[in-house]
Amino acid sequence: MTCKRKTWLEKRDLANQPKVETISKKFADIPAGGTILIATPRIVEAYIRQIPEGQAGYLKQMRKDLAAEYGTQYTCPLTAGIFLRIVAEAAWEEMQQGKKSTQVAPFWRIIPPDSPAAKKLTFGTEFLRDQQHQEGIFV
Repeated sequence: MTCKRKTWLEKRDLANQPKVETISKKFADIPAGGTILIATPRIVEAYIRQIPEGQAGYLKQMRKDLAAEYGTQYTCPLTAGIFLRIVAEAAWEEMQQGKKSTQVAPFWRIIPPDSPAAKKLTFGTEFLRDQQHQEGIFV
């Protein structure tokens, strides 16, 4: 019996609900006792979709904005990065299936090409750079 790996689209589209937790010990930039949001890929995707064309978004700002929206002090940095990658990879899959870049979440507006997140993308950074150049961001 072999387990079939989920596609990025399947990972993005899981019906997960956001969680709010209080952490018991310091984690990354979050002190013990801090409340954190563990978002979902769909929440991250919705945030990315509202970034206007030609403007850059920033992961740190997204984390602050989502925490405020969900009434927490912080957004988990680990899951935020994971979900950002899931959204980017799912959008890439959609484009490989024929969708135009204008029809998918514009992940290139929030992932700088020299960032750790960009280096993990399965399709490399050339597309990121091209899209950013076209929109005049991160150049």
